[in-house]
Amino acid sequence: MAVKNKKIVFIIPNMTGGGTERVISLLSEEYIRKGFDVAVMQFAGYEHAYPLHEKVEDFSVAARSNGNPFVMMRRLFAMRRYFKKNPDCHIFAFCVMGAVFSVITTWGMKIPIMVAERNSPDSCNVKALRNWAYRRAGRITFQTQDGISYFPEEIAKKAVVIPNPVDADMPQPYTGSRSHRIVTAGRLHKQKNHALLLEAFAGFSEKFADYELHIYGEGELEGQLKEQAKRLGIASRVVWHGFCPDVREQIKDAAMFVLSSDYEGISNSMLEALSMGIPTISTDCPIGGARIYITPEESGLLVPVGDQAAMSEAMCRIASDGELAKRLSAGAVRIRENYSVEKIAEKFLEAAGL
Repeated sequence: MAVKNKKIVFIIPNMTGGGTERVISLLSEEYIRKGFDVAVMQFAGYEHAYPLHEKVEDFSVAARSNGNPFVMMRRLFAMRRYFKKNPDCHIFAFCVMGAVFSVITTWGMKIPIMVAERNSPDSCNVKALRNWAYRRAGRITFQTQDGISYFPEEIAKKAVVIPNPVDADMPQPYTGSRSHRIVTAGRLHKQKNHALLLEAFAGFSEKFADYELHIYGEGELEGQLKEQAKRLGIASRVVWHGFCPDVREQIKDAAMFVLSSDYEGISNSMLEALSMGIPTISTDCPIGGARIYITPEESGLLVPVGDQAAMSEAMCRIASDGELAKRLSAGAVRIRENYSVEKIAEKFLEAAGL
């Protein structure tokens, strides 16, 4: 592939510790390896949770605006200046507002824009503005087929489904006796519904009192969730880790991973748990991301969204049935080959016409 002078610019609010940021770090390194020039433009902050390849042009055009119109204008002017200096680049906008800002700041220019829809489209609170920008993008990538159905035909006809990649550097599946730890990882945000997980763990603990629940992640609901754990009488068995860069090493011997989200694009933490062979339970949440990777009873267990009893029952099944746990573990690790970074990176290039 001839990629001389081909430049990919990822657009993202910031590089804090989320799944989208992890995917960008993986893809940017793969594209550097393939010979592309790569930039990561942050438009609302300077944070970094994941390292980027030393050859990646990594910069921020603005801090968070918090509604400040002067910060917003500086952001747009800075983005337009950059695109004028790099008129031959290809934009990969990995968020809704990144798509909106890219369309505005490249107006009158012929810079190709590809958008990666990263969450449930129904959760967006600026749908009209989003759809305006998506109509002007060249290509829209979705993590699942279900996600496309939320959009009108003029947007859907530009769509292609590309799931998340699995990091080749993931720890190898653990083969020893698993610890009595149930783990989850993700922002402490309403979307992730950790409250449901705490309720489910409380019910599970009535039968399995020697297990602990370990929660990795930080967010605005931490205090509220800790109070809930106290009310449920499980505070002594719930461990709060905050954001941990080495979470994969810390959880590799866990008894099970549980995702309790009300909606997701694709949960990277779930994907990583599966690739490490951790027996996994997930809500079967919109927009169907868990269903792509989990075949029920073969590579994981799916439970209805918001169903505390079903989640508790699934946790009890894995804790009490060693053969089930082994079968789910063996089935899960197959995603390493099917969703490698190399394969997924190539799909993005094909979608962008590169």
